[in-house]
Amino acid sequence: MMTELISLNSDSATNRLVLLHGWGADAQDLLPIGKLLTQEFNEGFEIVSISAPQKHPSGSGRQWYPLYPHEWEKVPNAVLDLERRLKNLCFKKIPLNKTLLLGFSQGGAMALELASRMKFKGVFALSSYPHPNWLPLPPNKMPPIYLCHGKMDQVVPKSASERSFDILLNYGIESDLYLFDGGHEINNDLINYCREIIKKKFLS
Repeated sequence: MMTELISLNSDSATNRLVLLHGWGADAQDLLPIGKLLTQEFNEGFEIVSISAPQKHPSGSGRQWYPLYPHEWEKVPNAVLDLERRLKNLCFKKIPLNKTLLLGFSQGGAMALELASRMKFKGVFALSSYPHPNWLPLPPNKMPPIYLCHGKMDQVVPKSASERSFDILLNYGIESDLYLFDGGHEINNDLINYCREIIKKKFLS
């Protein structure tokens, strides 16, 4: 039976970090990353990791929509479903302006979509890509977006994040592109970069 979401530290938290895993993973996958990103902060973080609704074709793990071959026509409904699930979280206790969103790979592509629908405090899209026809909203309706990509990524080439960055710049969205030495992964350099962004931009 699928675990729809995993929530940690929900009783004492004043901030929230929502995690969206990559293709073939599940809600457990990014929990260690969430803990590493937030453990040093005095301001408590609830960590919410969400599982994608569809079974991965390998029989292990989950997917937000089918890839290989890409079924882009399934993306709009996948995004609407995830938006609905997120809005079922209790945003009265920890509002959107205290909520960070982080997605990896396919989850990063979904995070970019949600950034155009829900004004989170900030969005981290790691090793991600823009869906066909993805466009952001006007700057006053978008959270800041931090794109991160391994220079040697052979699964999703870094040009995908560079394309997202160009789109964001053209729309005047507050954004940054961090390219690190690595592949399709979340390594220590990337964790340190994201942690510093959280500390300087969102907790100061």
